Amino acid sequence: MFVKLLNDDLSSEYQSIVQYIQHGATITGPQFLAVGEEIKRHLPQELNHATILAEQISFLGGTPTAEVSAVSSATDPEDALRTDLLLESEQLDRYRARVGQANDLGLADVAEALRPLLEQTQEHVRDLQSALGR
Repeated sequence: MFVKLLNDDLSSEYQSIVQYIQHGATITGPQFLAVGEEIKRHLPQELNHATILAEQISFLGGTPTAEVSAVSSATDPEDALRTDLLLESEQLDRYRARVGQANDLGLADVAEALRPLLEQTQEHVRDLQSALGR
């Protein structure tokens, strides 16, 4: 069951990668220039998250998924940012749960591997909230 949850997280990370690429290319306007650059800085971190998840799934004897969760194709800058914020917030909740679950299962090494995902996702949420003036 834990491996399935990690695969769901991996599918969501793939979604983030695709969505950030699409939104980074379509968010335009001088007021969003810095936001577009911030999104582009998030991309390598999202790829690293996917890599860490895939490695942990494999370590636990599972097969990393190739499924991508549904991607938002919002082209309005504020809609795109709200969609990205929602996705990052959901991921943050899942990573909090996953770290606790790994510890409960006696998988301290997996919990430690997931901790950077939790921390970086918290930063992404704050960045997106700031971009939306929250």
